Amino acid sequence: MALTLPILLLIITGIFQFGLTLSHYLMLENGVDIAARALAIARGNTTDPCTLVSSTLQAASPGLITSSLSYTITLNGTAYTTTSCSSSSTTSGAAGKLIQGSTASVVVTYPCSLSLYGVNLAPSCRLGASTSELVQ
Repeated sequence: MALTLPILLLIITGIFQFGLTLSHYLMLENGVDIAARALAIARGNTTDPCTLVSSTLQAASPGLITSSLSYTITLNGTAYTTTSCSSSSTTSGAAGKLIQGSTASVVVTYPCSLSLYGVNLAPSCRLGASTSELVQ
């Protein structure tokens, strides 16, 4: 018992940590799909498409730490890496790039932690999800 219990606990803890990381990945993937869909149908309804994407993703993925999310939102070939790309109207700036039939893509990364008992097994691990949608 004294020899096998530490190994068994290490395996169980590893399975738990992997399951938590997989859960974060699934939340991220689902949230990015929902955010890209909301962006694709927002033409003419928003002056800040980047805030729309970030707020939709945060609402769809409540288990993720929002300050750790990194965004790249591409609208008609122009990339935005911030959570705000406000325009003065729906026909200028970033909102003006939402042209019907063009492609809007959302790429989001999130750090993952695969650590067991203080040892980080993958220090540069990042989860990523991306989706492209046609603007309606």
